[in-house]
Amino acid sequence: MIYLVQNKKEYDYDIRAILLAFFEREKIVDVTEKEPGIENPRFLIAFDFGDGTIHGKIEEEGILKAERTIECEYEDHGPGRRVVDKFIYQLLSDYTGRTLPWGTLTGIRPTKIVFQWLLEGLSDEEVQKRFCDTYLATEQKARVCIQVAKKEQEVLGRITYEDEYSIYIGIPFCPTTCLYCSFTSFPLAKFSDRVENYLKALYKEMAYVAEAYKERKLTTVYIGGGTPTSLTALQMDELLTKVEETFDLSYVREFTVEAGRPDSITYDKLEAIKAHPVTRISINPQTMNDETLKLIGRAHTTEETIQAFRMAREVGFDNINMDIITGLPGEDITHVEKTLEDIFKLNPESLTVHSLAIKRAAILNREMEQYRSQVKGSTDEMLRLVDKTAQEMGMNPYYLYRQKNIPGNLENIGYAKEGKESLYNILIMEEKQDIIAMGAGASTKCVYLPENRIERSENVKNVDHYIERIDEMIERKRTLFKERF
Repeated sequence: MIYLVQNKKEYDYDIRAILLAFFEREKIVDVTEKEPGIENPRFLIAFDFGDGTIHGKIEEEGILKAERTIECEYEDHGPGRRVVDKFIYQLLSDYTGRTLPWGTLTGIRPTKIVFQWLLEGLSDEEVQKRFCDTYLATEQKARVCIQVAKKEQEVLGRITYEDEYSIYIGIPFCPTTCLYCSFTSFPLAKFSDRVENYLKALYKEMAYVAEAYKERKLTTVYIGGGTPTSLTALQMDELLTKVEETFDLSYVREFTVEAGRPDSITYDKLEAIKAHPVTRISINPQTMNDETLKLIGRAHTTEETIQAFRMAREVGFDNINMDIITGLPGEDITHVEKTLEDIFKLNPESLTVHSLAIKRAAILNREMEQYRSQVKGSTDEMLRLVDKTAQEMGMNPYYLYRQKNIPGNLENIGYAKEGKESLYNILIMEEKQDIIAMGAGASTKCVYLPENRIERSENVKNVDHYIERIDEMIERKRTLFKERF
């Protein structure tokens, strides 16, 4: 429990975000220093915003442990915010004896900052220095951001945003629900009788979107979930046929299907996917350690992952991504090393690495007391090992994002061999193109670049509600698109 005292709340968001970066999952309680019952709280952090000064202190049971004062024109939230964030960070660093890899940065897309600086003509060296000085981040994180931003510039330079768009199609069914999952997913054993009606509703939404965007060129198609391959081979063939019939795929540069969990992958499903213009699939082991797979609720083994990958190669897929998660319950650096060794032997075209994010809706969060001793979280050492192994596989980082629920102030990052970068992943991160999402829990973004704004439309998450209210979901899009067209 952290007791937080502030005489002004104008930097409340920054204070809380940086506090949670240092003290993950701690509860923060707003108090006044004279509030009854906390005369000697175990842990109190106080910020006093005065006339051109900020004073901060940290006390344990009434004993002063860290203190700083700074002269600062904090009322000007432009330059003032960076100074205030540094001040908060340095006070917490004094107390904990720790630094964070990303420094004061708590935002989701740090590469956007670097992307803009490169557009302004700064050299790599200038960008790195400014990034480290401004945010107190490590040089390694700055270098990764520069690599990613330059690759994004290269890939996005081929896109004309104004007359193109991408689509996401969500299949929210899974064989089982994983311990860490917070996505819209429904166990197939309980929801198998809804699949046909779900697909009918989905096709109706697809038809509306295709008509609404008929004057634009479709850039990328992404079918995700859930686990799309939880569908039967016949259903998968029907879905992909419907996509081809509904949308003009003449200009599509990339068509991805998340094959996802190895326990859902069969030879006939892979053949059904290959029979359509799908250019990229993803096979996601998350870990190559069988004990962890059992713990997190994955009904497959490492050997089944290897078999699924080899089947995909036999069918003819030459662009396969693999997803892994670092920081899974019970895993340390040796487990990550084993996972990377096995993936190295398979030699996929790309590797997506997620640092475990413990989200509110996940079983892991709801049952945290049972798993607390096993959840150590990702470490920067793990991500450095991933970076080294990816480079040895001939891959470079091409997209990166962060989540506030990642322990250790770390990131999610995608690596790919040259020419195998996922265009959809870059587009969804950089938010420069409309991405129209269909299905339960899908979130549509319409991007207005000149005004630097994004308008959204959300679909309901519940499968039954989506089926019953499909006309309402379409109407939500119709309302959103009125401004667009």
